[in-house]
Amino acid sequence: MLGPAILHSVSYSGSWGQWFLPVDEVVDKAAELGFQGVMLMAKRPHLSPLDWSDLSLGKLRERIEKRGLKQVVIAGYTNFTADLEHGEVPNREIQIQHVIELARLAKGLGGSLVRVFTGYEHPSAGLNAQWEMVVNSLRECARKTAQLGVTVGVQNHHDIGAGYESMEDLIRAVNEPNCKAMFDAWSPALHGDDLRKAAARLGGMTVHTTVADYQLRPRYRYHPQLVNYTRETSYTQAVPMGQGFIDYKGFFEGLAASGFTGSVAYEMCSPLLHGGSLDTLDQYARKFIEYIEPLQAGR
Repeated sequence: MLGPAILHSVSYSGSWGQWFLPVDEVVDKAAELGFQGVMLMAKRPHLSPLDWSDLSLGKLRERIEKRGLKQVVIAGYTNFTADLEHGEVPNREIQIQHVIELARLAKGLGGSLVRVFTGYEHPSAGLNAQWEMVVNSLRECARKTAQLGVTVGVQNHHDIGAGYESMEDLIRAVNEPNCKAMFDAWSPALHGDDLRKAAARLGGMTVHTTVADYQLRPRYRYHPQLVNYTRETSYTQAVPMGQGFIDYKGFFEGLAASGFTGSVAYEMCSPLLHGGSLDTLDQYARKFIEYIEPLQAGR
Protein backbone atom coordinates (compact mmCIF):
# COMPACT_ATOMS: atom_id res chain seq x y z
CA MET A 1 0.00 0.00 0.00
CA LEU A 2 1.31 3.44 -0.91
CA GLY A 3 2.29 6.00 1.70
CA PRO A 4 1.18 9.64 1.93
CA ALA A 5 0.41 11.67 -1.20
CA ILE A 6 2.39 14.91 -1.10
CA LEU A 7 2.58 18.01 -3.28
CA HIS A 8 5.90 19.15 -4.76
CA SER A 9 6.16 22.90 -4.35
CA VAL A 10 7.95 23.24 -7.70
CA SER A 11 4.45 22.93 -9.17
CA TYR A 12 3.64 26.44 -7.94
CA SER A 13 7.12 27.95 -8.29
CA GLY A 14 6.66 29.73 -11.62
CA SER A 15 9.70 27.83 -12.95
CA TRP A 16 7.98 26.93 -16.23
CA GLY A 17 5.93 30.09 -16.54
CA GLN A 18 3.10 28.73 -14.42
CA TRP A 19 1.38 30.48 -11.50
CA PHE A 20 3.64 31.33 -8.55
CA LEU A 21 2.84 30.86 -4.88
CA PRO A 22 5.29 31.52 -2.02
CA VAL A 23 6.20 28.49 0.02
CA ASP A 24 3.82 29.18 2.93
CA GLU A 25 0.92 29.45 0.48
CA VAL A 26 1.99 26.17 -1.13
CA VAL A 27 1.60 24.56 2.29
CA ASP A 28 -1.93 25.97 2.50
CA LYS A 29 -2.66 24.85 -1.06
CA ALA A 30 -1.50 21.29 -0.36
CA ALA A 31 -3.86 21.02 2.59
CA GLU A 32 -6.72 22.62 0.65
CA LEU A 33 -6.35 20.13 -2.21
CA GLY A 34 -6.27 17.08 0.06
CA PHE A 35 -2.55 16.23 0.10
CA GLN A 36 -0.98 14.71 3.18
CA GLY A 37 2.38 16.44 2.98
CA VAL A 38 4.71 18.61 0.96
CA MET A 39 7.93 18.23 -0.99
CA LEU A 40 9.68 21.59 -0.82
CA MET A 41 11.95 22.88 -3.58
CA ALA A 42 15.22 23.70 -1.81
CA LYS A 43 16.16 26.73 -3.88
CA ARG A 44 14.74 30.16 -4.57
CA PRO A 45 11.98 31.21 -4.79
CA HIS A 46 10.98 28.60 -2.20
CA LEU A 47 13.26 27.05 0.43
CA SER A 48 16.84 28.20 -0.19
CA PRO A 49 19.12 27.62 2.83
CA LEU A 50 20.33 31.19 2.33
CA ASP A 51 16.94 32.57 3.27
CA TRP A 52 15.70 30.32 6.09
CA SER A 53 16.92 30.60 9.67
CA ASP A 54 16.05 28.19 12.47
CA LEU A 55 13.42 30.70 13.61
CA SER A 56 11.71 30.98 10.22
CA LEU A 57 11.87 27.21 9.78
CA GLY A 58 10.13 26.83 13.13
CA LYS A 59 7.30 29.10 12.00
CA LEU A 60 6.93 27.17 8.73
CA ARG A 61 6.88 23.90 10.66
CA GLU A 62 4.08 25.26 12.83
CA ARG A 63 2.13 26.12 9.69
CA ILE A 64 2.68 22.65 8.23
CA GLU A 65 1.53 20.96 11.45
CA LYS A 66 -1.43 23.31 11.86
CA ARG A 67 -2.56 22.35 8.35
CA GLY A 68 -2.45 18.67 9.31
CA LEU A 69 0.34 17.75 6.89
CA LYS A 70 2.31 14.73 8.07
CA GLN A 71 5.19 14.41 5.60
CA VAL A 72 7.95 16.80 4.54
CA VAL A 73 10.55 15.99 1.89
CA ILE A 74 13.31 18.44 0.91
CA ALA A 75 14.03 18.52 -2.84
CA GLY A 76 17.70 19.28 -3.49
CA TYR A 77 19.26 20.09 -6.86
CA THR A 78 22.79 18.72 -7.05
CA ASN A 79 25.26 17.86 -9.79
CA PHE A 80 28.33 16.17 -8.35
CA THR A 81 30.18 16.13 -11.69
CA ALA A 82 29.84 19.86 -12.41
CA ASP A 83 32.76 22.10 -13.45
CA LEU A 84 35.34 19.33 -13.87
CA GLU A 85 37.34 21.57 -16.19
CA HIS A 86 38.35 23.72 -13.20
CA GLY A 87 39.95 21.34 -10.73
CA GLU A 88 40.98 24.11 -8.35
CA VAL A 89 37.32 24.73 -7.43
CA PRO A 90 36.20 22.28 -4.69
CA ASN A 91 32.80 21.71 -6.29
CA ARG A 92 32.19 18.35 -4.63
CA GLU A 93 32.96 19.80 -1.19
CA ILE A 94 30.63 22.74 -1.87
CA GLN A 95 27.80 20.45 -2.90
CA ILE A 96 28.29 18.07 0.02
CA GLN A 97 28.08 21.04 2.38
CA HIS A 98 24.93 22.13 0.57
CA VAL A 99 23.35 18.73 1.19
CA ILE A 100 24.22 19.05 4.88
CA GLU A 101 22.37 22.39 4.86
CA LEU A 102 19.38 20.68 3.24
CA ALA A 103 19.44 18.13 6.04
CA ARG A 104 19.26 21.04 8.48
CA LEU A 105 16.16 22.27 6.66
CA ALA A 106 14.60 18.81 6.80
CA LYS A 107 15.24 18.44 10.52
CA GLY A 108 13.96 21.94 11.22
CA LEU A 109 10.68 21.10 9.50
CA GLY A 110 10.26 17.73 11.20
CA GLY A 111 11.25 15.75 8.10
CA SER A 112 13.90 13.12 7.50
CA LEU A 113 14.26 12.87 3.69
CA VAL A 114 16.43 14.92 1.34
CA ARG A 115 16.24 14.30 -2.40
CA VAL A 116 19.45 14.68 -4.43
CA PHE A 117 20.53 14.17 -8.05
CA THR A 118 23.72 12.42 -9.22
CA GLY A 119 25.64 14.12 -12.04
CA TYR A 120 25.57 14.90 -15.73
CA GLU A 121 28.33 13.23 -17.73
CA HIS A 122 31.09 15.77 -18.27
CA PRO A 123 33.53 15.75 -21.21
CA SER A 124 36.51 16.49 -18.95
CA ALA A 125 36.58 13.01 -17.37
CA GLY A 126 35.78 9.40 -18.20
CA LEU A 127 32.61 7.64 -17.08
CA ASN A 128 34.34 5.45 -14.47
CA ALA A 129 35.99 8.45 -12.84
CA GLN A 130 32.69 10.31 -12.70
CA TRP A 131 30.90 7.25 -11.34
CA GLU A 132 33.40 7.02 -8.47
CA MET A 133 33.08 10.75 -7.88
CA VAL A 134 29.30 10.45 -7.51
CA VAL A 135 29.54 7.35 -5.30
CA ASN A 136 32.09 8.97 -2.98
CA SER A 137 30.11 12.21 -2.80
CA LEU A 138 26.87 10.40 -1.96
CA ARG A 139 28.64 8.29 0.64
CA GLU A 140 30.01 11.36 2.40
CA CYS A 141 26.61 13.08 2.20
CA ALA A 142 24.97 10.04 3.78
CA ARG A 143 27.51 9.74 6.60
CA LYS A 144 27.29 13.40 7.53
CA THR A 145 23.50 13.71 7.31
CA ALA A 146 23.07 10.51 9.35
CA GLN A 147 24.14 12.58 12.35
CA LEU A 148 20.94 14.59 11.86
CA GLY A 149 18.73 11.53 11.42
CA VAL A 150 18.25 12.29 7.71
CA THR A 151 18.14 9.90 4.75
CA VAL A 152 19.56 10.94 1.39
CA GLY A 153 17.34 9.82 -1.48
CA VAL A 154 18.80 9.60 -4.97
CA GLN A 155 16.44 10.38 -7.84
CA ASN A 156 17.13 8.85 -11.27
CA HIS A 157 17.22 12.15 -13.12
CA HIS A 158 20.80 13.03 -14.18
CA ASP A 159 22.97 10.96 -16.54
CA ILE A 160 24.89 8.95 -13.94
CA GLY A 161 22.68 6.09 -12.75
CA ALA A 162 19.76 7.02 -15.00
CA GLY A 163 19.10 3.41 -16.02
CA TYR A 164 17.30 1.43 -13.36
CA GLU A 165 19.95 -1.32 -13.26
CA SER A 166 22.62 1.37 -12.90
CA MET A 167 20.61 3.05 -10.15
CA GLU A 168 20.55 -0.21 -8.22
CA ASP A 169 24.32 -0.58 -8.72
CA LEU A 170 24.86 2.99 -7.52
CA ILE A 171 22.91 2.64 -4.28
CA ARG A 172 24.66 -0.65 -3.52
CA ALA A 173 28.06 0.91 -4.25
CA VAL A 174 27.41 3.77 -1.83
CA ASN A 175 26.50 1.13 0.75
CA GLU A 176 25.22 3.43 3.49
CA PRO A 177 22.02 2.59 5.40
CA ASN A 178 20.64 6.12 4.99
CA CYS A 179 21.32 6.40 1.25
CA LYS A 180 18.27 5.11 -0.60
CA ALA A 181 16.64 5.45 -4.00
CA MET A 182 13.87 7.87 -4.87
CA PHE A 183 13.04 5.92 -8.00
CA ASP A 184 10.72 7.57 -10.52
CA ALA A 185 8.79 6.21 -13.51
CA TRP A 186 9.44 9.12 -15.89
CA SER A 187 13.05 8.29 -16.73
CA PRO A 188 12.69 4.52 -17.43
CA ALA A 189 9.46 5.20 -19.35
CA LEU A 190 11.39 7.43 -21.73
CA HIS A 191 14.05 4.71 -22.01
CA GLY A 192 11.38 2.21 -23.08
CA ASP A 193 11.82 0.00 -20.00
CA ASP A 194 9.23 -2.33 -18.50
CA LEU A 195 8.06 -0.21 -15.57
CA ARG A 196 6.54 -3.08 -13.60
CA LYS A 197 9.83 -4.99 -13.77
CA ALA A 198 11.93 -1.91 -12.96
CA ALA A 199 9.77 -0.89 -9.99
CA ALA A 200 9.69 -4.43 -8.59
CA ARG A 201 13.48 -4.52 -8.72
CA LEU A 202 14.09 -1.12 -7.11
CA GLY A 203 11.04 -0.72 -4.88
CA GLY A 204 12.69 -2.41 -1.92
CA MET A 205 15.41 0.25 -1.76
CA THR A 206 13.08 3.16 -2.62
CA VAL A 207 11.80 5.48 0.13
CA HIS A 208 9.89 7.98 -2.01
CA THR A 209 8.81 8.52 -5.60
CA THR A 210 7.77 11.61 -7.56
CA VAL A 211 5.24 11.28 -10.36
CA ALA A 212 3.84 13.25 -13.27
CA ASP A 213 2.25 12.06 -16.49
CA TYR A 214 3.22 13.17 -19.98
CA GLN A 215 2.28 12.86 -23.60
CA LEU A 216 4.93 12.58 -26.29
CA ARG A 217 4.75 14.84 -29.32
CA PRO A 218 7.01 14.34 -32.36
CA ARG A 219 9.30 17.05 -33.73
CA TYR A 220 10.53 17.47 -37.30
CA ARG A 221 13.10 19.63 -39.03
CA TYR A 222 12.40 20.70 -42.61
CA HIS A 223 15.16 20.59 -45.25
CA PRO A 224 14.09 22.72 -48.24
CA GLN A 225 16.85 21.38 -50.50
CA LEU A 226 15.41 17.89 -50.01
CA VAL A 227 11.75 18.95 -49.77
CA ASN A 228 11.56 16.60 -46.79
CA TYR A 229 11.87 16.33 -43.02
CA THR A 230 14.15 14.60 -40.55
CA ARG A 231 12.76 13.33 -37.27
CA GLU A 232 13.98 15.07 -34.12
CA THR A 233 13.71 13.94 -30.49
CA SER A 234 10.11 14.09 -29.34
CA TYR A 235 9.15 16.59 -26.66
CA THR A 236 7.15 15.77 -23.56
CA GLN A 237 4.20 17.77 -22.31
CA ALA A 238 2.53 17.29 -18.93
CA VAL A 239 -1.05 16.03 -18.90
CA PRO A 240 -3.38 15.01 -16.05
CA MET A 241 -2.55 11.73 -14.30
CA GLY A 242 -3.72 8.70 -16.27
CA GLN A 243 -3.84 10.55 -19.60
CA GLY A 244 -0.21 10.16 -20.65
CA PHE A 245 2.05 7.44 -22.02
CA ILE A 246 3.65 6.37 -18.73
CA ASP A 247 2.49 2.96 -17.47
CA TYR A 248 1.77 4.01 -13.90
CA LYS A 249 -0.45 0.99 -13.37
CA GLY A 250 2.50 -1.30 -13.96
CA PHE A 251 4.84 0.98 -12.02
CA PHE A 252 2.71 1.04 -8.88
CA GLU A 253 2.03 -2.69 -9.13
CA GLY A 254 5.77 -3.28 -9.26
CA LEU A 255 6.33 -1.04 -6.23
CA ALA A 256 3.58 -2.83 -4.31
CA ALA A 257 5.10 -6.21 -5.15
CA SER A 258 8.40 -5.07 -3.65
CA GLY A 259 6.78 -3.92 -0.41
CA PHE A 260 7.16 -0.19 -1.07
CA THR A 261 5.26 1.97 1.45
CA GLY A 262 6.95 5.32 0.86
CA SER A 263 5.50 8.71 0.03
CA VAL A 264 4.38 9.71 -3.46
CA ALA A 265 4.82 13.30 -4.60
CA TYR A 266 3.02 14.94 -7.47
CA GLU A 267 4.90 17.54 -9.49
CA MET A 268 4.08 19.90 -12.34
CA CYS A 269 7.65 20.56 -13.42
CA SER A 270 7.25 21.25 -17.15
CA PRO A 271 4.84 23.04 -19.47
CA LEU A 272 1.27 21.74 -19.04
CA LEU A 273 -1.03 20.88 -21.93
CA HIS A 274 -3.71 23.22 -20.62
CA GLY A 275 -1.44 26.10 -19.61
CA GLY A 276 -0.10 27.35 -16.29
CA SER A 277 -2.98 29.24 -14.69
CA LEU A 278 -3.78 28.70 -11.02
CA ASP A 279 -7.04 26.97 -11.96
CA THR A 280 -5.20 24.56 -14.27
CA LEU A 281 -2.58 23.72 -11.64
CA ASP A 282 -5.30 23.05 -9.07
CA GLN A 283 -7.26 20.90 -11.53
CA TYR A 284 -4.20 18.76 -12.31
CA ALA A 285 -3.42 18.40 -8.60
CA ARG A 286 -6.99 17.32 -7.80
CA LYS A 287 -6.86 14.81 -10.64
CA PHE A 288 -3.77 13.29 -9.06
CA ILE A 289 -5.53 12.94 -5.70
CA GLU A 290 -8.44 11.19 -7.44
CA TYR A 291 -5.95 8.88 -9.15
CA ILE A 292 -3.86 8.00 -6.12
CA GLU A 293 -6.50 7.55 -3.39
CA PRO A 294 -7.69 4.09 -4.58
CA LEU A 295 -4.07 2.94 -4.75
CA GLN A 296 -3.42 4.14 -1.22
CA ALA A 297 -6.43 2.14 -0.10
CA GLY A 298 -5.14 -0.96 -1.89
CA ARG A 299 -7.97 -1.01 -4.42
